[in-house]
Amino acid sequence: MSKLEEQLSKKILILDGAMGTMLQEYQFSEEDFRGKRFAQWTVSLKGNNDLLSLTQPEAIAAIHRKYFEAGADIVETNTFSGTSIAMADYQMEELVYEMNFESARIAKKVAEEVTAENPEQPRFVAGAMGPTNKTASMSPDVNDPGFRAISFEELRIAYKQQAKALIEGGVDILLVETVFDTLNAKAALFAIEELKEELGVEIPVMVSGTITDASGRTLSGQTAEAFLISVSHIPLLSIGFNCALGAKQLTPHLEVLNRYAESGVSAYPNAGLPNAFGEYDQDAEEMANQIREYLEKGLVNILGGCCGTTPDHIRAIAEIAKDYKPRPIEILKNPEIV
Repeated sequence: MSKLEEQLSKKILILDGAMGTMLQEYQFSEEDFRGKRFAQWTVSLKGNNDLLSLTQPEAIAAIHRKYFEAGADIVETNTFSGTSIAMADYQMEELVYEMNFESARIAKKVAEEVTAENPEQPRFVAGAMGPTNKTASMSPDVNDPGFRAISFEELRIAYKQQAKALIEGGVDILLVETVFDTLNAKAALFAIEELKEELGVEIPVMVSGTITDASGRTLSGQTAEAFLISVSHIPLLSIGFNCALGAKQLTPHLEVLNRYAESGVSAYPNAGLPNAFGEYDQDAEEMANQIREYLEKGLVNILGGCCGTTPDHIRAIAEIAKDYKPRPIEILKNPEIV
């Protein structure tokens, strides 16, 4: 914690880019996803990227290393869908602990190797905790607005299992990310606080929401300011936004966080907006130039990339960020809740 805080006070920390974008380059087949261990699994496993930590660990480690070599200070574990809720689609709920533990172990091993090569730049691992594929605030059935596909308690239990495996696998940070429903995120944060007390550990927590469209709101209807207020009862290492928008479109929402957040502020936007085919065309130079506005305005402490970003994007962002100071943080340790 202290080493991470020390780095955060000295420089803008660089987060990695998209794991999914990099995995697409491998063009893994159904057989590749299955490996020998899951050859006889009764449902299709293609697309279950979290499973690749068990069946293709060398590829996951190679991607982490590429992002570190591009200048990342922090990489995310390959666990975006690593809850029993999301894994139910593949009938793999019983594998959730192992997936998260192994994903954390792989990333931590690479981080330690790269840190040993250059001790002046310590590297960290963030345990990625995605939003799940269900929402606690809204009904998926337009004909039954009171219906909920998931409860707060079910989310708490699932997130607690994931967080425990990530912590025991060696992560340095827990990252509750791509938050489209703040109630889901609050369940994750509640679970993390429970675990801290039960395990007797202090682990920094990052929260990153997603503004879903030009309305400037999350899917559950919150503005950037409302989102910040909703999670401000928890001491956070950082709060920020990722996904959905490109760097340019994210700027006004980061300005809101900069105005009110007592923690660090993070941003890892997409490589622009998707084209008609759902692909991202923004190259590394263009994205870095758009991110320069964050730096000139002193809006951020942690910078990275989401959908469509590669080591080239992270390299360009790291290169441009090194010339700027991080956003001042008044309170890093034990912030008072206001």
